[in-house]
Amino acid sequence: MKIAFIGIGNVGFTLANNLQKLGYEIIIGNNNNNSKSVQKALEHNPNFKVTDIQSSVYLSDIIFLATPYAANESVLKNVDFYGKTLIDCTNPIKMGKKGIEHGLNSEKSGSEVVQELAKSAKIVKAFSIYGYENFIDSSFPKFNIKPVMLICGNFDEAKAQASKMIADLGFFPKDTGDLSQALHLEHMTLLWVKMVRVHGHHPNFVWAYLER
Repeated sequence: MKIAFIGIGNVGFTLANNLQKLGYEIIIGNNNNNSKSVQKALEHNPNFKVTDIQSSVYLSDIIFLATPYAANESVLKNVDFYGKTLIDCTNPIKMGKKGIEHGLNSEKSGSEVVQELAKSAKIVKAFSIYGYENFIDSSFPKFNIKPVMLICGNFDEAKAQASKMIADLGFFPKDTGDLSQALHLEHMTLLWVKMVRVHGHHPNFVWAYLER
């Protein structure tokens, strides 16, 4: 299966690198082949292919969006996704009067905005409730449980595709509902970020889903 990555920074590279090791073919979508992030990714994994964003979407089966949230509008502008699954890993975060805050003032989720920008895509919110440190290695050998990966979206088929990759990467996929749930997942991201980046909590901690 061919997977395109739009955005290949810490989150994008970590996920792409692990998926490539699992046998997925990775295509980096970037309209600037000389970008520092692309060159750095290729230095660490020369197996990645690189092409422009529209071509990467056309050639791939599933697309990951792992850009800084502020870049989404310019990156997604005029891209045709052909009804394919677009996994949104981005989070709207800003520095406000009270420190780190939701970038859209919690009025709507970033993923709902992504769906508005990428009308021809089937958006799934995933890989957003942790920092990239937990995507490097999802195993917690001291515990007989997999970390949960909460997802949401409006399209069942797209969520099933995302869940397959989530399981392949060692997480327990859990569907939380339609795309309106993304706002709550983004607040979980804010909680994780504040705990780790602001209050110095160890980054290698995850959420778990325990059902009696």
